[in-house]
Amino acid sequence: MKKDDIDNIIEQWANELPELDASPMAVWGRIKRTVKHSERRLADNFSLYQLNSGEFDVLATLRRSGQEFKLKPTDLYQSLMITSGAITNRIDTLEKKGLVKRVHDNEDRRTIYVQLTDAGYERISQAVISHTRTEESLLKGLTKEELAQLDQLLKKLLYSLENQ
Repeated sequence: MKKDDIDNIIEQWANELPELDASPMAVWGRIKRTVKHSERRLADNFSLYQLNSGEFDVLATLRRSGQEFKLKPTDLYQSLMITSGAITNRIDTLEKKGLVKRVHDNEDRRTIYVQLTDAGYERISQAVISHTRTEESLLKGLTKEELAQLDQLLKKLLYSLENQ
């Protein structure tokens, strides 16, 4: 495989500080650059559906919840690992777009759910298919075996970070 910009950076550090093990810098540098490329492509895809990534995440979470496609705001923000203020803003925006609505529980009117509207259901059902195709295209440089290995390595890394 040919050298990339990260290789050049690591070589520069090796010249300047030979005692420095810059291998973690190489890994994180490549992860950060991969994220930048993927975020740009995914954002382009979201824009086809007049959504941003945060809005997509809310709609996708509701869509995969099944049945009535509704969740309590608390369940939404915990699932998305964001603050209650952030979920409120996203819900407000999606409600203005007509993609979600707030509904009261039939048995306890104090309980409020966020539910996909028919328009929200249609939008996310189309967007998630396109999103998955975009993600697949981002990974086309890897074989199925390499993808499985990368997935397991990232899972292991994420587990170690979340359990420190």
